[in-house]
Amino acid sequence: MTKTEIIIASEKVFNRFSKTCNSMDEVLLFKKPTAKWSTAENIQHLIISTKMTTLAYRLPKFIVWLVGGKPIRPSHTYEELKDKYYKKLADGGKARGVFVPKPIEIKYGKQKLMDNWQNATTAFMLALSKNRTEQNLDAYLARHPLLGRITLRELCYFTIFHTEHHLEAIHKISANQ
Repeated sequence: MTKTEIIIASEKVFNRFSKTCNSMDEVLLFKKPTAKWSTAENIQHLIISTKMTTLAYRLPKFIVWLVGGKPIRPSHTYEELKDKYYKKLADGGKARGVFVPKPIEIKYGKQKLMDNWQNATTAFMLALSKNRTEQNLDAYLARHPLLGRITLRELCYFTIFHTEHHLEAIHKISANQ
């Protein structure tokens, strides 16, 4: 995908995610299913993930280079990276540390949660659009807790399919309530 295609795909998935969550009843949004994250916790996880991802596009390039390095291979395709991610999940990979959302209760408020989601995605889109060129996306690496060192282009791909992954999880939660 080109940078323009990434921006369009990101906007689409962010909008679909927002529309789905905004249309949900607040009680169901915060209801915790057995042994799974609630919809609110899925949203919180994506907020955390998106904010962390945004750093790779917001920070100066030399800092990204110091932290992640320079790639010695071309970027994987969207499908290749998605396959790698799902293989990691199948092998037992899961969110750890700061990426695990804290339990969140209804008193937090649906509107506040969705405002935080909107702020995180807006910051991501702005940082990507303004701070990185098409060439930059393949010239720097970022550290990903499950996928290892990936290019900034691959990090964009991850952000898209990771949001889709949690949107599917939310649809499953809704179907079972």
